[in-house]
Amino acid sequence: DVQLQASGGGLVQAGGSLRLSCAASGFTRDDYAIGWFRQAPGKEREEVACISSNDGSSSYALSVKGRFTISSDNAKNTVYLQMNSLKPEDTAVYYCAVGCNMAIATMLNYWGQGTLVTVSS
Repeated sequence: DVQLQASGGGLVQAGGSLRLSCAASGFTRDDYAIGWFRQAPGKEREEVACISSNDGSSSYALSVKGRFTISSDNAKNTVYLQMNSLKPEDTAVYYCAVGCNMAIATMLNYWGQGTLVTVSS
């Protein structure tokens, strides 16, 4: 049974940092690309970052590039999203999913439950 468990959200001041975790079970993380997505109130869910299978290469949305870092601990079957220099516009519910873009993630439909990140100004 494929499951993703997202955690690590919270309230932080602008300029602060948080680290989100996405614990995978029921499959080997390294066999699949894992993406982080976010959905702000009143907005559509958007892609944030992705780590590929095999070589572990990463990609980022322009809005977070240079501030966020996605990484993977394959021994723990867990993907992380380190978020630095947070801005109020980063406030959203963050989800991890199998797949690196909305089309694939939606088609596969393996999502974590979401973790709320609130950045105060």
